[in-house]
Amino acid sequence: MIVGDRIAEIWKFCAVACVVGLAGNAEAAGNGIPETIDIPSGWFWQGSDSIERQYAYQIDEQVYGHDISRRNRWYDLEADKWRVHLLGYDIGKTPVTNDQYAVFVEETGHPAPTISQEDWERQGLIYNYDTIVPFLWNDGRPPRGRGNHPVVLVSWQDANAYTRWLSEKTGESWHLPDELYWEKATRGPDGTFYPWGNIFDASRLNSADSGPFDTMPVGQFEAGPYGVLDGVGQVFEWTSSSSQPGYRTVKGGSWDDRGCGVCRPAARHARPEYLKHILIGFRVMRDH
Repeated sequence: MIVGDRIAEIWKFCAVACVVGLAGNAEAAGNGIPETIDIPSGWFWQGSDSIERQYAYQIDEQVYGHDISRRNRWYDLEADKWRVHLLGYDIGKTPVTNDQYAVFVEETGHPAPTISQEDWERQGLIYNYDTIVPFLWNDGRPPRGRGNHPVVLVSWQDANAYTRWLSEKTGESWHLPDELYWEKATRGPDGTFYPWGNIFDASRLNSADSGPFDTMPVGQFEAGPYGVLDGVGQVFEWTSSSSQPGYRTVKGGSWDDRGCGVCRPAARHARPEYLKHILIGFRVMRDH
């Protein structure tokens, strides 16, 4: 449910977000290697049941005033709730930031996150090109004041290229998390609707309910008992999971969403691997 009806608010809040971003943690960008959280081995509840899905449909209807998500059965596509055991792993404490991604771009010459108006319009998204200008990189550098914001306008292939570079740089095994690993890290072991419990709380994430309708500097919202930050809201995150050829699962909801049924860790939907969107970023995972 990548939808928005307050586009103009991007401009209203940009100045505030940019000032905060300038004060971001430059040290965290450092050599481009993200800080990680250790996720221990153990069981967790993945997916959702009919009670959780009905809750998600209801809060969407209350906020949006329509039942499009229910009629399209968006949440019926979620995995049926089941208990899964995973071995331990490390996952990015936050989504990869513009500053961290900039190190990768500088060291490899990989194309920076930008897109032409023609290519943007070809993707068929609801935002017009003028809306995405604040997110575009210039001369290989992140937008001013957004160094500590999540990197966006990166395709699934771009995200994978970053993990390959990170693996070569460190000699460790980095990759995008599978949906299971992403969900455990963000949700915790107990199967609650949200990382903090079963009731949506707009103060616990960057969503359109109370946020600036824009990305924010990372690290302000904790998600789950393991200490993962910005796991719900902020930006959707690419995973390695695929529902059909050429598509990958994105998780977590974004700054554009309200409600927020789609921000639940169990929620999922697929996007084309080539897609570059201002609502989609990524975090990385490292095997123990």
